[in-house]
Amino acid sequence: MNVLIIGSGGREHAIAYKVKKSIRVKKIFCTPGNAGILNICEPVPVPADDYSALAKFAEENNIGLTIVGPEVPLCAGIVNEFHNRNLQIFGPDKKGAQLEGSKVFAKRFMQKYGIPTANFKCFDNQKKALDYINEKNIPLVVKADGLAAGKGVIVCKSNEEAKQAVKLIMEDKTFGDAGRQLLIEDMLYGEEASILALTDGKIIVPLETSQDHKAAYDGDRGPNTGGMGAYSPAPVVTPGVMEKINRKVLKPALDGLKAEGMDFHGVLYAGLMIQDAKINVLEFNVRFGDPETQAVLPRLKTDFVDLCLATATGKLSSIELKWDNRPAVCVVMASGGYPGKYHKHLQITGIEDAEKNKDVIIFHSGTDLRHGELVTNGGRVLGVTALGDNLSDAIETAYQAVEKIHFDQMHFRWDIGAKALN
Repeated sequence: MNVLIIGSGGREHAIAYKVKKSIRVKKIFCTPGNAGILNICEPVPVPADDYSALAKFAEENNIGLTIVGPEVPLCAGIVNEFHNRNLQIFGPDKKGAQLEGSKVFAKRFMQKYGIPTANFKCFDNQKKALDYINEKNIPLVVKADGLAAGKGVIVCKSNEEAKQAVKLIMEDKTFGDAGRQLLIEDMLYGEEASILALTDGKIIVPLETSQDHKAAYDGDRGPNTGGMGAYSPAPVVTPGVMEKINRKVLKPALDGLKAEGMDFHGVLYAGLMIQDAKINVLEFNVRFGDPETQAVLPRLKTDFVDLCLATATGKLSSIELKWDNRPAVCVVMASGGYPGKYHKHLQITGIEDAEKNKDVIIFHSGTDLRHGELVTNGGRVLGVTALGDNLSDAIETAYQAVEKIHFDQMHFRWDIGAKALN
């Protein structure tokens, strides 16, 4: 079969890496891709945001399965476009994608179906939001309602910080239309974990656990990013905690998807806060996490294309998940200044040397080829993933690989996985 992948990040490179390993696959196409992805896939001569043209391309090129990586096309309705042409595609329809596209919608969905989450209030009026802050105890979390590339969540430790966050979102419009509404939530404490679960609309099946590192700097300091690294599995998710996640989060979520009539054949990602075995949902996403995917998929032994196709066609119960027991760690190498302003088109060296270790995989994120030279082309540039006999080995191997790679002004965290060791 031929497979089409939509996206251009480290997540999509990890997806392409797994698709290539499937014996079912003849050709892999991707749009828009990056320098690493296009070593595996053939480029598609169609803009990644022209969903009608992509569906036509899928028809004309016998695409048996399309896998959508990022949230934007899902929220824009690419799945509906493909379904209208009877094409197989992995991901939720536009209605289901609201669980990520609108934090207000997601919180009300959680409230309606009894899914544990922080107390919250929604606002589309700046003055009312500021008045509410004056009534509340600090700290608070202020969130832009819409898509903001993982950067629309602001943790506020003082009254003034919370008010500044509201101004940033609603008055300065830092996140554009994503800030027309906002949420103000009570702060949750504990340790975060990411649960990526597959659902075909009938059943829901969690993948191996992982933990992301959102903050830009060591010790979880600095602004939120799209993610600076991840590891899998996450020890904080004990068997007892996993039982609660299935019972209190995943099953009610599936019941809600059915009750709301959502055509959801893809990933439901629950970002959790766990404290003393108590769980709360921070957010829902409707696609594979980035960088969690770079830590989880290398551990998957089951044919990834079989898994995605079964999810897309309502046959997930026919698939048995098999895993490599070795843990994996992904360290994100970012451009200096990310998540703020950064330079592009800086030469990258050392990847071939880093990949000489069979337990290391380099996933490209923001990369490009210019005049035959590999250069940076985004905020998050590479995801350096390593497997190890134990977590300590995986961490050590990942950072040995990181130290072989260079580009000017590169930035990465040195403490990916440290929480799990503790």
